[in-house]
Amino acid sequence: MRRTSSLLAAVAALALVLQPGLALARAGGGGSMGSRGGYTFSPSPMTRTAPSYAAPIERSMAPRPSAPSSGAPGYAAPYRSGFGSGLLGGLIGVGLGSMLFGHGFGGGGLLWLLLKIVIVVLVVRWIWRRLRGNGPAYAGAGNIFTRGAAGTAGGPLPMASGGRAAAPSVAIGPDDFRAFEQSLHAIQDAWSRSDVSALNTLATPEMVSYFADQLSDYASRGQRNTVTDVALLSGDLSQAWAEQGRDYATVAMRFAMIDVTRDTTGRIIDGSPTEHVTATELWTFVRAHGGRWILSAIQQAR
Repeated sequence: MRRTSSLLAAVAALALVLQPGLALARAGGGGSMGSRGGYTFSPSPMTRTAPSYAAPIERSMAPRPSAPSSGAPGYAAPYRSGFGSGLLGGLIGVGLGSMLFGHGFGGGGLLWLLLKIVIVVLVVRWIWRRLRGNGPAYAGAGNIFTRGAAGTAGGPLPMASGGRAAAPSVAIGPDDFRAFEQSLHAIQDAWSRSDVSALNTLATPEMVSYFADQLSDYASRGQRNTVTDVALLSGDLSQAWAEQGRDYATVAMRFAMIDVTRDTTGRIIDGSPTEHVTATELWTFVRAHGGRWILSAIQQAR
């Protein structure tokens, strides 16, 4: 029983270290949803704001391709380090196995044992990130929205069959970055007011349907989520391309906000009205050539 308790405690500690964090209740609910044209199920290039691959889209009306088709963007699998993941799994396995058979990592009691496990996990994760630094290059380096810098899609686009570029890149300038930042504020404001009509002017029908579902869930529980005092902390371009008469742009944004959920009496049931929380997400925008950008997808940064 003592060994079993130690094992469960260690697993719980590892879960706290490795989990990406709790999802917030903001617009999108901390999920990954929407459509990115032919790149819906392909990973976006990494950026300095989001230095790892975004979570794959879980909800989308876009058909899942069985294989890349000629002339359409192809699927590019995320870069993974087999050595890094194997090393991490091996060290954790050795630690847990030692506990099961009564050896542990040495003396010092359960607390010291848990501390050792946490230290090992953190060190391995650091090594893994360093090894992964030889993977795909950052995209859009230096394109900070708040500085109004201009930029184009950084890094190579995924390739279609035959090794040719799947889609032409699109130049993104200061006016576009300002539009993306304004959309961030406008969408969170419309969300906080449960204003589906306003959301219809800011996002695709698909994204509006997801927002409306989430707002309906809140209403059925007698709750309301508000996101206020939104401030963009950093942002850069991940990818921009043209496809089937439309322009697409995926941008990474790290922003702060006050995220609070209240019940019908106004009592706060989640969040703080005075403390800001931060989130990093990749938003994809779409427009007709020469038109206005609207939101078509949200992905969580890992």
